[in-house]
Amino acid sequence: MSKSVAAKALSRSYAGERTLTFLIGLLALAGGALALVVGFGLLGRFRGRRPLLDPMALAWLGGHATPARIAAIVLGLLLFVLGLRWTVRSLRPEPRPDLDLDRTEGAELVVTAAAISGAVQADAEQLDGVSRARVRAVGSRTSPALRITLWLHEGTDLKAVWAALDTQVLARARESLGLDVLPTAVRLELDTSPAKRVR
Repeated sequence: MSKSVAAKALSRSYAGERTLTFLIGLLALAGGALALVVGFGLLGRFRGRRPLLDPMALAWLGGHATPARIAAIVLGLLLFVLGLRWTVRSLRPEPRPDLDLDRTEGAELVVTAAAISGAVQADAEQLDGVSRARVRAVGSRTSPALRITLWLHEGTDLKAVWAALDTQVLARARESLGLDVLPTAVRLELDTSPAKRVR
């Protein structure tokens, strides 16, 4: 499994949020740097002593008060709606995609995300050295992916578990679902044995 394939399974689709946050941060950084440059008088002492709001701009706003207020209200509402949408999108639960195996009308065949997760989990728990497993189907209907967490017994051969997971469990899942590629992120943890009481 390549890093890019595993990354697709690992990361929730935060590309939009990350890009927007980066751009806002970059804009704020540029604004702060410009304010420092002007404030220290590097663009001339006169500019450094001028008020924050340019008198010419204030005069123009005074002459066009009504359109300026309307523009400010519209801009504020737009920013509010965009912020609300961004918040709702960030807080909504991650989708668990069902997979359409057959879209023929009257003979549709859909495998639910829970069924995919349950089947892969049951297969993974049968592997030697695995004490328990947790599987989540993520992604979209057209591009599903898996997140697998395996808890291993102490002294388990990691290479053997990795090979069996790829050649048995994931190969069976790909074949059953009719997929050439099934991006998968695997997390391995050592299962904790119950604490022994000292008497």
